[in-house]
Amino acid sequence: MFKESLKVVVMGLGYIGLPTSALIASKGIYVHGVDVNKKIVNTINKGHVHIVEPDLEGLVYKVVKDGFLKADTKPTEADVFIIAVPTPFKENHLPDISYVESAIKMILPYLSPSNLVIIESTCPIGTTEKMYELLIQERPELKRKIFMAYCPERVLPGKILYELEHNDRVIGGISPESTKKAKEFYALFVKGELFETDAKTAEMCKLVENAYRDVNIAFANELSLICDKAGINVWELIKLANRHPRVNILQPGVGVGGHCIAVDPWFLITQYPEESKLMKAAREVNLYKTEWVINKIKEKAKEFKEKSGKKPKIACLGLTYKPDIDDLRESPSLYIVKKLLEEGLDILPVEPNVKKIEGLKLYNLEIALQESDIIVFLVAHKVFKNVKLANNKLILDFCGIKNKIK
Repeated sequence: MFKESLKVVVMGLGYIGLPTSALIASKGIYVHGVDVNKKIVNTINKGHVHIVEPDLEGLVYKVVKDGFLKADTKPTEADVFIIAVPTPFKENHLPDISYVESAIKMILPYLSPSNLVIIESTCPIGTTEKMYELLIQERPELKRKIFMAYCPERVLPGKILYELEHNDRVIGGISPESTKKAKEFYALFVKGELFETDAKTAEMCKLVENAYRDVNIAFANELSLICDKAGINVWELIKLANRHPRVNILQPGVGVGGHCIAVDPWFLITQYPEESKLMKAAREVNLYKTEWVINKIKEKAKEFKEKSGKKPKIACLGLTYKPDIDDLRESPSLYIVKKLLEEGLDILPVEPNVKKIEGLKLYNLEIALQESDIIVFLVAHKVFKNVKLANNKLILDFCGIKNKIK
């Protein structure tokens, strides 16, 4: 059992770390959040947030004001340590776990016997055991005296606070004792069911969930390519096909973005290249779809110039990786806009959920609609659904906003 004066250190105060910290703190548990970015630390300690997520700012303000959440650039002694830092990939899509390693090294001086260390960051299979070995190598006196587990998050941006509390969780320890200890901790703030397993299975579970979704999105994107060549409305086709009781085709788009679905399959592909052929093919389809969109826009711009004798102004609507969030990580839409600008096209980027993007001039929606000759829908933000489009504009709808699947 955990003591009443339980203290938790959360390493990383980003899209997962901050909501997790706020949720735990809302249960009357003291949370010491750590981030290397001093600006983020100062923002949180003022009761504000640096990311867009419904209800998060109000909750952070309350738990900071009540004294249950404090942000800092350094860890402190605690009972539980949660690692929630990014795990991007390097060249050739090899996983980069350097942030996880750095976080482990940062908490090393503050660990004590019976502490619980949890990794939530997406990791290659075997990372939790590897980090335990690193920890014991540096602090051999803690061997078999601390608990360590892996517990991936599985939340949807826009609903993070609700899903952190209500979604089921998979918890895998380096030993049965570690698993039970971690389950005991999550039971303090998670209402969903908690499933016990080992660390490797929990690590793979996270990767498999996102690889599965990537494969299914690839099927929809591949359909959109076939339909374009065949002269068929892919949105109508999917709507009709999904009337079959055992068919549920997803929605095509301009590719796949975000820090999960666009990244996690590579963790399996690079670790098990011979066994992951379908996953690799899906990744290639989704990456190709983005390049296909770029070429399609260039083709239409060329046709416009040949007919009118002038270079078209092209409004590109939506730059985040999915609708109605501010997250630009691995965004295919942002990649598309930057590529088109590099190639000299006259692009008017519109992103209502982001105030500024370094190196990119953002346009007001109304101005972009008025000034453009070609209007390209890249992301299906709600604010775009009811825009009035002039008859003399060429419309390219890559996200189905005008043909939304019901």
